[in-house]
Amino acid sequence: QVQPVESGGGLVQPGGSLRLSCTASTIIFRGRQMAWYRQGPGKQREFVASITSGGTTNYGISMRGRITISRDNIKNTVYLEMNSLTPEDTGVYYCNAVEAGSWGRGTQVIVSS
Repeated sequence: QVQPVESGGGLVQPGGSLRLSCTASTIIFRGRQMAWYRQGPGKQREFVASITSGGTTNYGISMRGRITISRDNIKNTVYLEMNSLTPEDTGVYYCNAVEAGSWGRGTQVIVSS
């Protein structure tokens, strides 16, 4: 399996939190940078966050300050902790194995009361 698999999306109320997970095979995860992107309804896909194999992180402007990206190199999993969610955060969140150029199918996040 060379495609990352996302999970953890769902329906959450405004102000709530979610933790997304992305698990990938060793060949595309070990020692490689991983990233999260999102695509809202009627919007282009945008960069959310990335993390190198050594743990260096980078955050996009739209969610900066409300999210934390992390990774577990034993479990081949990258996480996206999201807080203070608003309806504008609604969308499909995709995991990207950067160097491999491999994308997951996405997990849907809906922020609504």
